[in-house]
Amino acid sequence: MTFAEDAPLPLPGMPDATTAPPALQMTLIGQPQPVRIPEHLWRSWLDNPAVVARFESKRFLRPGNLCTPWLAGVSSTGHGSFRAASLPGTTRRGTVPAHLFAYQLEYGIIPRLGWTNTDDAVLCHQCDFAGCVNPAHMLLGTNRTNRNEYDLRRRNISSPLADVRGQAGRTRAIADAIRTGLDQHEDLDSIEQRILAAEASGRPFTLW
Repeated sequence: MTFAEDAPLPLPGMPDATTAPPALQMTLIGQPQPVRIPEHLWRSWLDNPAVVARFESKRFLRPGNLCTPWLAGVSSTGHGSFRAASLPGTTRRGTVPAHLFAYQLEYGIIPRLGWTNTDDAVLCHQCDFAGCVNPAHMLLGTNRTNRNEYDLRRRNISSPLADVRGQAGRTRAIADAIRTGLDQHEDLDSIEQRILAAEASGRPFTLW
């Protein structure tokens, strides 16, 4: 695991990780109200080999720097959902976005995240595929920039954002294709062809 000091520099307005109070992230998992997760809980999960091994078993690693699809639960926004722990309460406490777990496993804990303001820090997918958990495809941004980029890029019919199945449908379709290949003991090349076919089947029809 790479420590937090190797992570991308904080955004303007974000506290310095060396002087900031303990992190308190607002983790959105497809529900109207975010779940607040303190730093000590994140550390207990990210430093636990059993939790990490369970996480790794739910993502499919592909050669090179391709998207890493999530194979388990999916939120309404198409992001992977990972139950890091079962905690008491009426909300899904202990269930976190899989891409956020992957990013922090690689780069360390992000000092603060939130969804209360357009300039709050959020974790953005540069590949536009919500079901991707490849930390190299993610970048810290703001709600404002993330929304602006989404509005622009979803107009590109080849973008994952234009998938007619929606982001959740796309994530599930790709995961289903991978699981089918694994169940049939196919080689990586055959599974890759299944992934490409699942991606292509969601492209909108065109008139040219």
